[in-house]
Amino acid sequence: MRTVKLTLICCLLSAFAFANVTQTQKEALVALYTATNGDSWNNSWDLDQPISDWHGITLEGDNVVSINLSFNNLKGNLPKEISELSALKILNLSFNKLEGELPSTLTEMLSLEKLILFSNSFSGAIPKDIGNLKNLKSLELYNNNFFGEIPSSIGNLIKLEALILSSNLLMGKLPASISNLKSLKVLSLFDNSLLGTIPASIGELTQLEELVLSNNAFYGNLPNELAQLSNLKTLLLSNNAFKGNYAVLKDQLPNIVDFDLDAANMKGALATLDSEEDDDED
Repeated sequence: MRTVKLTLICCLLSAFAFANVTQTQKEALVALYTATNGDSWNNSWDLDQPISDWHGITLEGDNVVSINLSFNNLKGNLPKEISELSALKILNLSFNKLEGELPSTLTEMLSLEKLILFSNSFSGAIPKDIGNLKNLKSLELYNNNFFGEIPSSIGNLIKLEALILSSNLLMGKLPASISNLKSLKVLSLFDNSLLGTIPASIGELTQLEELVLSNNAFYGNLPNELAQLSNLKTLLLSNNAFKGNYAVLKDQLPNIVDFDLDAANMKGALATLDSEEDDDED
């Protein structure tokens, strides 16, 4: 009789483990598994086991709040069903072999705080409605094949602390709305095809600790307002077409550790940091 009771308790516990997560969320996870060749993952899921046992999944109550499948040999596309995980806060699919465009439904995941998709082969434009994700603190899309302009809606992400879009195929000017990101600590855009002058409004990002704009097609004078970024530890601006000698700039940044400008910008007559009119409005 005691054995029967123990068996019944185990069955009930198993049932509750499955029941904790809604069927909609489970179907979204299975869609991810199927679309990314789950049978070939380094750490695969046993779909017959409780979701709480699935590699990389974190639950809070009856909701999936975190997916971390970094370095897990995911191949394929990110399915549109991912948006059914409405309570998801962290999506980390970095260092995999994912490709194709990001699903438009991604911008419906309003609980997301960290979207970490770097080191894949994603392509297409960054979704123009990315600014809907107003709880985002970290957006890391570097080392992919994204192209087109940085969406102006990105300025709606006022909680953002890290914006890392380096090593893509992005073009166009920095959106003026980037000055809205007052919590930003890391802005890394190196190795793209971005152009234009650096807007004076960059000086409003007073929390910035890293500003990395190397290997683009920026030009013109650097704005005076750069010297207001007193928290900067890293400023990398080489391999652009800036004009003037800014050797003095390093001395104006009290916390600077990593500083890199082209040799041409470190010699000749000292330039006064000029505040050029932002040409985002051209």
